[in-house]
Amino acid sequence: MRFLHTSDWHLGRSFHRVSLLDAQAAFLDHLVTTAREHDVDAVLVAGDVYDRAVPPLAAVELFDQVLHRLADAGVPTVMISGNHDSARRLGVAAGLIERAGIHLRTDPAGCAGPVVLTDEHGDIALYGLPYLEPALVRDEFRTRTAGHEAVLGAAMERVRADLAQRAPGTRSVVLAHAFVAGGQVSDSERDITVGGVAAVPAGVFDGVDYTALGHLHGCQTINDRVRYSGSPLAYSFSETRHRKTMWLVELGPAGEIAAERLDCPVPRPLARIQGRLEDLLADPSLARHEQSWVEATLTDPARPAEPMARLAERFPHILNLVFAPERTDEDPLSSYAERLRDRDDHQIAEDFVTHVRGGSGPDERERAVLRGAFDDVRVGNAVREVAG
Repeated sequence: MRFLHTSDWHLGRSFHRVSLLDAQAAFLDHLVTTAREHDVDAVLVAGDVYDRAVPPLAAVELFDQVLHRLADAGVPTVMISGNHDSARRLGVAAGLIERAGIHLRTDPAGCAGPVVLTDEHGDIALYGLPYLEPALVRDEFRTRTAGHEAVLGAAMERVRADLAQRAPGTRSVVLAHAFVAGGQVSDSERDITVGGVAAVPAGVFDGVDYTALGHLHGCQTINDRVRYSGSPLAYSFSETRHRKTMWLVELGPAGEIAAERLDCPVPRPLARIQGRLEDLLADPSLARHEQSWVEATLTDPARPAEPMARLAERFPHILNLVFAPERTDEDPLSSYAERLRDRDDHQIAEDFVTHVRGGSGPDERERAVLRGAFDDVRVGNAVREVAG
């Protein structure tokens, strides 16, 4: 059986205030065409269909159009809600839509109820695990702790229990939206850290033939049976080097996996350039970026006059300007920036406590208070999105 694995459409998202609706529409055209040309048996969408809980009308219309086109093509589609989606909104009319072969899985309680497809070698059970916010689903799964590994592990126990009751030789696929250990992050993913821990081990998905992951925006292979498709478009300049693709997955009669990356359309390439303003305006090697979306980092010791306007004369699609003046190693601002590099909000908060105490960092109880505060804010945002 042949699947097309995609995720993280983020319909309605813009890129540095530039609308991506046309680019997203072009991707969805490409998706439907690819599904037809490769004669896929199902499309798998592993979460973050929309960019926010209440998406703009134009994004909802895009979603509606692609569902109609996939249904008209006779291609079954299984999709789950991600951490950007409102699960309840995305799941409205799921029972009715299912009659057209579009299977929305947004309710954590239904994670062990698979979509069952059949080929000449037998049944394939496809289980959709929507994004599981630990604090909101802990009671459903009766876990002792409210963490990602605990709730995903409990959900997978239900999946394996259902699979064990099916006919011998039944193959299995899981869709999940999570941060799995070994994955590479980018700047455009929303943090889902709980208690200072975001990642879950890939072993939580043991026992199924293929796991189609969403959440991380770079296409990547955790292992042969656990993969991220990544987002179809770049949503931050940290994705400049990403090759945006979907996975075409072949599931053999005994659960063998063969996967091929299929490229997505690129609306406009991204480029990150760095240097002094006059150098960026004159460097002939940068000619290749003149029609790209550009992020420029200026290293001039003093801020030059009208830098954005001057850069736009050469790079008309420049979107972002960063100032990083050249500094000596002894410059206190330089050393502070280095201390903040690659550190998350919780680590920065601990550093602040250490600084104001003259070098005495928080103890374990205080660290727990800080973690709890960040978790409360994140869960509060999730609850507000669920409530609309």
